[in-house]
Amino acid sequence: MLEKDQIPKYIHIVGWIATITACCMYVSYVFQIIDNLHGQITPPYQPAVAAVNGALWVWYAVKIKDWPVAISNAPGIVFGAIACITAIQF
Repeated sequence: MLEKDQIPKYIHIVGWIATITACCMYVSYVFQIIDNLHGQITPPYQPAVAAVNGALWVWYAVKIKDWPVAISNAPGIVFGAIACITAIQF
Protein backbone atom coordinates (compact mmCIF):
# COMPACT_ATOMS: atom_id res chain seq x y z
CA MET A 1 0.00 0.00 0.00
CA LEU A 2 1.27 3.46 -0.85
CA GLU A 3 1.89 5.98 1.86
CA LYS A 4 -0.49 8.93 1.93
CA ASP A 5 2.16 11.33 0.62
CA GLN A 6 2.80 9.00 -2.36
CA ILE A 7 -0.79 9.05 -3.61
CA PRO A 8 -1.53 11.72 -6.24
CA LYS A 9 -3.94 14.38 -4.95
CA TYR A 10 -6.55 13.62 -7.63
CA ILE A 11 -6.69 9.97 -6.54
CA HIS A 12 -7.35 11.09 -2.97
CA ILE A 13 -10.19 13.32 -4.26
CA VAL A 14 -11.62 10.48 -6.38
CA GLY A 15 -11.59 8.26 -3.28
CA TRP A 16 -13.70 10.71 -1.30
CA ILE A 17 -16.08 11.27 -4.25
CA ALA A 18 -16.50 7.49 -4.43
CA THR A 19 -17.15 7.47 -0.68
CA ILE A 20 -19.96 10.00 -1.09
CA THR A 21 -21.55 8.16 -4.03
CA ALA A 22 -21.39 4.83 -2.17
CA CYS A 23 -23.12 6.41 0.84
CA CYS A 24 -25.82 7.79 -1.47
CA MET A 25 -26.27 4.33 -3.00
CA TYR A 26 -26.89 2.79 0.41
CA VAL A 27 -29.11 5.63 1.61
CA SER A 28 -31.33 4.96 -1.42
CA TYR A 29 -32.58 1.94 0.54
CA VAL A 30 -34.72 4.41 2.48
CA PHE A 31 -37.26 4.30 -0.35
CA GLN A 32 -37.36 0.50 -0.25
CA ILE A 33 -37.81 0.62 3.51
CA ILE A 34 -40.71 3.07 3.13
CA ASP A 35 -42.33 0.79 0.54
CA ASN A 36 -41.96 -2.17 2.90
CA LEU A 37 -43.53 -0.24 5.76
CA HIS A 38 -46.45 0.74 3.53
CA GLY A 39 -47.19 -2.85 2.58
CA GLN A 40 -45.44 -2.92 -0.80
CA ILE A 41 -43.04 -5.66 0.19
CA THR A 42 -39.79 -5.86 -1.74
CA PRO A 43 -37.49 -8.90 -1.90
CA PRO A 44 -35.08 -9.06 1.08
CA TYR A 45 -32.19 -10.80 -0.69
CA GLN A 46 -30.31 -7.91 -2.28
CA PRO A 47 -30.32 -5.68 0.82
CA ALA A 48 -29.29 -8.67 2.96
CA VAL A 49 -26.31 -9.30 0.70
CA ALA A 50 -25.51 -5.56 0.72
CA ALA A 51 -25.48 -5.58 4.53
CA VAL A 52 -23.11 -8.56 4.67
CA ASN A 53 -20.94 -7.05 1.94
CA GLY A 54 -20.79 -3.73 3.79
CA ALA A 55 -19.85 -5.47 7.03
CA LEU A 56 -17.02 -7.36 5.38
CA TRP A 57 -15.66 -4.24 3.69
CA VAL A 58 -15.85 -2.22 6.90
CA TRP A 59 -14.05 -4.94 8.82
CA TYR A 60 -11.33 -5.16 6.17
CA ALA A 61 -10.96 -1.37 5.87
CA VAL A 62 -10.74 -0.81 9.62
CA LYS A 63 -8.00 -3.45 9.88
CA ILE A 64 -5.87 -1.66 7.25
CA LYS A 65 -7.01 1.84 8.29
CA ASP A 66 -8.56 2.70 4.91
CA TRP A 67 -11.15 5.17 6.20
CA PRO A 68 -12.87 6.11 2.92
CA VAL A 69 -13.66 2.43 2.30
CA ALA A 70 -14.88 1.95 5.87
CA ILE A 71 -17.03 5.09 5.83
CA SER A 72 -18.52 4.38 2.42
CA ASN A 73 -19.62 0.87 3.36
CA ALA A 74 -20.91 1.53 6.88
CA PRO A 75 -24.32 2.80 5.66
CA GLY A 76 -24.69 -0.45 3.72
CA ILE A 77 -24.74 -2.38 6.96
CA VAL A 78 -27.40 -0.19 8.52
CA PHE A 79 -29.71 0.48 5.57
CA GLY A 80 -29.28 -2.97 4.02
CA ALA A 81 -30.19 -4.63 7.31
CA ILE A 82 -33.20 -2.35 7.87
CA ALA A 83 -34.45 -2.92 4.30
CA CYS A 84 -34.06 -6.69 4.72
CA ILE A 85 -35.76 -6.77 8.13
CA THR A 86 -38.70 -4.62 7.03
CA ALA A 87 -39.17 -6.84 3.96
CA ILE A 88 -39.35 -9.91 6.17
CA GLN A 89 -41.37 -8.40 9.06
CA PHE A 90 -44.13 -6.70 7.11
